[in-house]
Amino acid sequence: MKKIIPFLLVLILVASCKSIDGPKPVSEEREESLVANDTVVIDSDENAYEIIIIEPGFNAWLITTARPRHYYSQEYMEARNQIYVNNWNIRVNQPLQFDSNLYELRIDYNNREDYGYEINYKLYNYFIYFQLKYKQKLGPFTPRI
Repeated sequence: MKKIIPFLLVLILVASCKSIDGPKPVSEEREESLVANDTVVIDSDENAYEIIIIEPGFNAWLITTARPRHYYSQEYMEARNQIYVNNWNIRVNQPLQFDSNLYELRIDYNNREDYGYEINYKLYNYFIYFQLKYKQKLGPFTPRI
């Protein structure tokens, strides 16, 4: 009986091992599809401004998780966006202290300019998404949905 238990244990371990397939190569067509689905163009009929966000998963998160439009006022989002943009730009300028892969480009956001509701809505939600996904804190507020 003592000889059977170790044999069964080895047999169970061998039977439970399974080879894992490696990652499947991404074809050019699939890559273009992924980029197209994760690209959010923020523009508005109200003005001539446009923001392009290429972030995997953001578009799906915006549709399924973010608060609906008109949940926050434009003034609320403008105030938060100004704080988030200021902190973002500080981090862009300090690549040795902050990950330059996360903070690549400066954001030109003027709090005296009226960008309209849609741009402020998507920019605000991008900052929330970014903070939650990458565990960053861009302001004194806890990012939450």
